[in-house]
Amino acid sequence: MKDQMVIGLVCPSCEYLNKISEEKCVFCGAGLEPTPELKSFIEKLNEYDYKEQLTTQKEPPMEQARHYICNSCYSPVPLGHKFCGKCGAKTPFAESGAQVKYYGAMQVPGRARLIIVKGEEMEGLSFHLNADQHPVGRTEGVILFSSDAWVSPRHANFYYRDGKLFVRDEGSLNGVFIRIREPVVLNPGDYFSAGEQLFRFELAEDIEDIPDGEDTYFFHSPWEKRNFRIVQILEGGVEGIQVHDSGGELTIGRDDCDLNFFDDEFMSLRHLKIKTVGQKFELEDLGSKNGTYIKIRGEQILIHGDYILIGKEVLRVEIV
Repeated sequence: MKDQMVIGLVCPSCEYLNKISEEKCVFCGAGLEPTPELKSFIEKLNEYDYKEQLTTQKEPPMEQARHYICNSCYSPVPLGHKFCGKCGAKTPFAESGAQVKYYGAMQVPGRARLIIVKGEEMEGLSFHLNADQHPVGRTEGVILFSSDAWVSPRHANFYYRDGKLFVRDEGSLNGVFIRIREPVVLNPGDYFSAGEQLFRFELAEDIEDIPDGEDTYFFHSPWEKRNFRIVQILEGGVEGIQVHDSGGELTIGRDDCDLNFFDDEFMSLRHLKIKTVGQKFELEDLGSKNGTYIKIRGEQILIHGDYILIGKEVLRVEIV
């Protein structure tokens, strides 16, 4: 071995380093009587088995890398996954056609899986929808979000019909929301979510000045005819801010909009717009980072890349 430690006795007269077994200095002949402390150290040293330690103390092997690092959000992505579970960005596996063999039963071709992107549960956790029915809830179902107090005991159901995936609200308190990909029609009473805010869409009421019994009109601020209004929904279903459209449109965001939420870090500067289109009203996302979600009515067909909001769980749909 190279660089072995040399142990010996230094002569007190000439400072020559002698072998530890020498009784006299081989250079000057002076006596080499070790101190009691040194004698004790030598005895312990002779009992120590260096070879045994060298053969038993091995550095544990380094664990091989099992993840790809997402180029968008720098989160670890298991090898073989086509999309990042946190931000949804494509990985090299999405285009290379690389295949990874697994030891256990995984996703069935043509079937879907749900990936938690954000929520009270562990982000990146996936659920394979390989059966026909997949009830979701806090305490009931095959997919449980036990840590999310905003999920009803039995909340929703993911199921297949004619080879297509659907989701249906099972009478939950807070409903099921889907992220919009393009402008969608708003109907009176529809709920939608942006950032951490929840809103309800309502038609504006026609106001007509009517005098009282003494033919006296009530004094009020100037009023222009409006098409619709947005109602903020607070904890417990209490109504918060109410804003009417201006010229048939209304924008919501963190700044420089008709309705601003400066402290909502999950809302983009200009997040969404509601506009009047003929006799209809449309909800449009303005390229926000976290998207705009609308509450589904009845059942909703799902396709690859959809995002679903259940309680506070944001789920991404992947179909292979």
